[in-house]
Amino acid sequence: MKICVMPLITILCFCLLGGKVYGAEVQKIGVIDFQEIFSKSNPGKVLIDEIKSRGKKMEETLKEKGAEIEELRKALDQKALVLSDDAREEKEQELGAKFNDLKSLQKRYTDVLRDLEINSVKQVRKDVLEIVQEIGREAGYSLIIDRRGGGVVYAPNTIDITGKVIEKYNALDARRGKEEKPTPGPEKKE
Repeated sequence: MKICVMPLITILCFCLLGGKVYGAEVQKIGVIDFQEIFSKSNPGKVLIDEIKSRGKKMEETLKEKGAEIEELRKALDQKALVLSDDAREEKEQELGAKFNDLKSLQKRYTDVLRDLEINSVKQVRKDVLEIVQEIGREAGYSLIIDRRGGGVVYAPNTIDITGKVIEKYNALDARRGKEEKPTPGPEKKE
């Protein structure tokens, strides 16, 4: 009987005294999805619409210039046999210069759109970082990570605070009002 009681007493003591060790504070971890915040928040939507709008304007300009070049090419093809060698060469040089101008403009537009997008993301990321830090302090999170950028393979939806961040970001945007909208960066001339 004594042999059976000793292990039982040992296990009981271990459970009672060791309970504090096993009851350590649980860490609160949160996950956000920055891409979702950017695409669903009011400021993010405004910036996305602005980028798309400027991109469409640039695309229209490029199409117009491309149509001009195509018209010149067709005219040159039609008149090639009647033009003198010097006149044909001059028209070909003019066509080549316009084509090079179009390629240059296309590259410049691509750079402008890329810069616009980078500056937009930077502005939103700065605002979101401040909001996430505030939520982290207020709610007692030990760690908040970005679902896509943080290398997370799995995270239950119960710890995803993306919706809360979007709400706070929309509230911040509403408080700012029209006086201080997030701007994508300096306006570049086309």
